[in-house]
Amino acid sequence: MNKSTGAISKSQEAVFRCASWSNIKTTEMYAIVEIAGQQFKAEEGKTIFVHRLEADKDSFVEFDKVLLVEEGDNVLVGEPVVPGYVVEGKVLDHVKGDKVIVFKKKRKKGYRVKNGHRQLFSQLEITAIGEKGKIVRKETPKKEAKKPVVQEDSAEAVKEVKATEKKTAAKKTVKKETTAVSTKKAAEKKEAEKKPAAKKASKKKE
Repeated sequence: MNKSTGAISKSQEAVFRCASWSNIKTTEMYAIVEIAGQQFKAEEGKTIFVHRLEADKDSFVEFDKVLLVEEGDNVLVGEPVVPGYVVEGKVLDHVKGDKVIVFKKKRKKGYRVKNGHRQLFSQLEITAIGEKGKIVRKETPKKEAKKPVVQEDSAEAVKEVKATEKKTAAKKTVKKETTAVSTKKAAEKKEAEKKPAAKKASKKKE
């Protein structure tokens, strides 16, 4: 630090920054867990996608290959696994990943093969991290279905719609009746026209 100007050098500024970051304490708990041959950072409430698990939907699964656990300043490193610690997750769904095109070609041989592949995944929600047998599941509150509130204006509108529907139904029935009567009259006219023609034919035979 220059006494004349009061400026801080870059090295001193870096030291102050490190000191300020060290004073900040993180209370969030997370763990590094191995699931289906892959390592994931697991935090409560976080959703991750892992290779397809042989578990039913909405079922709970425990993973005991916990490699590291950190909670605030306490850090537990496994050798290779932290004994007694478990990560619990809930299977939300079984899904497929994006399509990957696999294309093979041999030049001057006329060999071309094109295949598509979609990897199978399971969607997990991390529900708890802790010692085995001491994990308490947090029950998610169920959402109550809200009943629809019918206002007076909407009730009147419904009544008007019902009245118009009744009127249209009555008009349709009247139209059907008139069409039926007209068809009957047309059929009677045709029968009346056919009868005298038959009489004339009988007279000619005589």
